[in-house]
Amino acid sequence: MEEGSIFRPGLFEGQVALITGGGSGIGLATARELASLGASVAICGRNAEKLTTAVADLVASGVPEARVFGGTCDIRDPDHVATFVGDVLGRFSKIDVLVNNAGGQFPSPASAMSPKGWEAVIRNNLNGTFYMTREVGTRAMLPAKKGRIVMVTAMVQRGFPGMSHTGAARAGVENLTKSLAVEWAEHGVRVNAVAPGNNIRSSGTAQYGEEMLEITRRATPMKRLGTPEEVARVIVFLASEKNDFVTGQVWGIDGGQPLWGDIWPIPDPHATS
Repeated sequence: MEEGSIFRPGLFEGQVALITGGGSGIGLATARELASLGASVAICGRNAEKLTTAVADLVASGVPEARVFGGTCDIRDPDHVATFVGDVLGRFSKIDVLVNNAGGQFPSPASAMSPKGWEAVIRNNLNGTFYMTREVGTRAMLPAKKGRIVMVTAMVQRGFPGMSHTGAARAGVENLTKSLAVEWAEHGVRVNAVAPGNNIRSSGTAQYGEEMLEITRRATPMKRLGTPEEVARVIVFLASEKNDFVTGQVWGIDGGQPLWGDIWPIPDPHATS
């Protein structure tokens, strides 16, 4: 277990966690933390090579091979989702924790966004999250009368100018979180979300470049960037059965950024280079 962990050793002993987008960044950090606390972990993504490396990383950190499973899955395709969830259940017999971390987007002002670009992000960030949640819920958690689901969204409470496609998708996921928290409460399933800021230095924000990350750092009251491990610790807290009276909530992990200043300049589609 990572030195200095805030969690009790063995907290997730005997439990199974499925993490989408688990090959890197926040997803891998979450898988590593859960596995260190005794969970068996199943990670998925679209990049087979990245998943192979992630599985090897987990095993190298001391997680027994028998407690790690990795497989490719395109969450945008309900059939792919059904197959992967079936594979996880075939391997581990149950799923206690689902972390919907997979997602992706690209910077663009709305006026320059194509219908294809809009649809691609909605399919991935909203539809894919629903497909995975419904599949795990109906096949594993609802029959077992227990489960913990954590959605990974983004900092969208002030809108998401410059990336309205993912802003709309993430806001949809946050509403889905609240709706399912009510619908599934009687079945012992708790549903929450975390909303990392764009000031988390991870594989997801790397595409924006150092200049943009520096802008977000300056706009953060704490004047630093966050880490995937800091996000993972909040996810693990929400995934624990010891946290039984919290559901339908969205937890911001952003160093206070939404309270202060602009996020980043909106690209000008009319600017000449």
